[in-house]
Amino acid sequence: MNISSKTIFMVVDDFETMRRVTCNQLHLLGANQIVTASNGAAALDILRHKHVDVILSDWHMPTMSGLELLKAVRSDKKLRNLPFIMITAEAKRERVAEAIANGVNSLLVKPYTTQHLGQHLEKAMAYKPRPATSAAPGTSRPAAPAPAAKPERPATILIVDDTPDNLHLLSHMFKEEYLVRVANNGQKALEICCSDDPPDLVLLDIMMPDMDGFEVAQRMREHPSAENIPVIFVTAMAGEDARLRGLKLGAVDFVTKPIDPEILKPRMRNFMRYVALRKQLQADYDGMLDAARLREDLEHITRHDMKGPLAGIIGLVQTLVEGESMDRSQLTEQLRLVEQSALQVLDMVNRSSELFKIETGRFQLDAKPMKIADMLQRVADIACAAVATKHLTLSVQAGTAASDGMPQALGDAMLCYSLLQNLVKNACEAAPSGGQVSITLHDQEPLLIVIANQGAVPAEIRSRFFEKFVTYGKSDGTGLGTYSAKLLAEAQGGSIALDVNDATDTTSVTVRLPRAPAP
Repeated sequence: MNISSKTIFMVVDDFETMRRVTCNQLHLLGANQIVTASNGAAALDILRHKHVDVILSDWHMPTMSGLELLKAVRSDKKLRNLPFIMITAEAKRERVAEAIANGVNSLLVKPYTTQHLGQHLEKAMAYKPRPATSAAPGTSRPAAPAPAAKPERPATILIVDDTPDNLHLLSHMFKEEYLVRVANNGQKALEICCSDDPPDLVLLDIMMPDMDGFEVAQRMREHPSAENIPVIFVTAMAGEDARLRGLKLGAVDFVTKPIDPEILKPRMRNFMRYVALRKQLQADYDGMLDAARLREDLEHITRHDMKGPLAGIIGLVQTLVEGESMDRSQLTEQLRLVEQSALQVLDMVNRSSELFKIETGRFQLDAKPMKIADMLQRVADIACAAVATKHLTLSVQAGTAASDGMPQALGDAMLCYSLLQNLVKNACEAAPSGGQVSITLHDQEPLLIVIANQGAVPAEIRSRFFEKFVTYGKSDGTGLGTYSAKLLAEAQGGSIALDVNDATDTTSVTVRLPRAPAP
């Protein structure tokens, strides 16, 4: 990613070398405004006196930990929406869940490369703050679904030996299973291990000129990019003193020369399982974070969808209160609409689990015929009551519910009602006072429902009209209505499209739904 030179980063870590490494990685990504702090308390003091755009904090620190800093930031009205990336080797799921519940934007597992840092920064900085909800204050959300991750490349091993024959033998032995890099001296090995693309495991010869394997391992343990890389010593030294020294330097195994491929290969596979587990840890954290955000996104969608029916209920009740001259049939009709709207709200609450399944790809449609004309009329009636003060003209061209020849849609009635209610509500809100909104059902295969209103969608959001959190000109808008409608239409095998006519200053949304076979 390319970071704007105007973006100000804060790096918080009690380990000075790690702060320098992270700052250097940010510089490589294009950042040139970075402030640092050695613990959470110092960081919080800086944040209260200096503008910062993104926080990258280590988890375990003295004075104030990264988690404590996160909680302090999220509880501060001026700071609560700052993107916050936690850098950690934490392996306890309950602790990770606590960080997620407190609004962390991303969790980055040590060790990591500049590329991985850039990917997490891109996701964290794309999140858009929302109005406070039952979630942790300031919790931010992605502006759009994250792009699919690229396939993982094979694990990388670094073979370090000053003897060309040994390098050739070992590299040939493992080239079919791993990406193999070689170094013929300790200095080159260190450069590779401490680079932004370190290997996953090092096969390290001990007896080398200038810098032996012990010194290489010692210096690896002093550098954040290399300190956690597993090392297998390859040596002709058989003494216990050498083995003990190697273990103190973090060696995971010793291989004695001459090398026996039948012994070395299984050992390598065993330690590569450790590498895979570390990578899986990052994937688990990402999955936990994504799932938590998705659940909260769906809660927002449900709350958003409930506003229309609730507003309709209020409008209908107000009509009942003011309608002194109503006869019994009119009163009964109004009460039935109130009942239908109340049931609709209850169904929306129950539907949240279905929305979760849709977004996670686990939804299974139980399609049934639906009287779509009747549904459109009910949606229109509720919308009229909700926006009565705007004095809109809302027309429905779909025949009558009693018409035997009216086509039926094939889908889920609850999902279909919600998507239509969202679109009609949006159209009524977008239309000017005294304006017109029309709903037209076209009898064809697939069925076409066109919802049109006066007022053209602003050019700035047309290309992103159905994306999550896209809104314009509404201070209380969540940008979830059209996104939810698209999600629900596609879940039923349908589609949705936007058409804007600047010449007539109108907007049309067309929904295509499968048509039920004739009985």
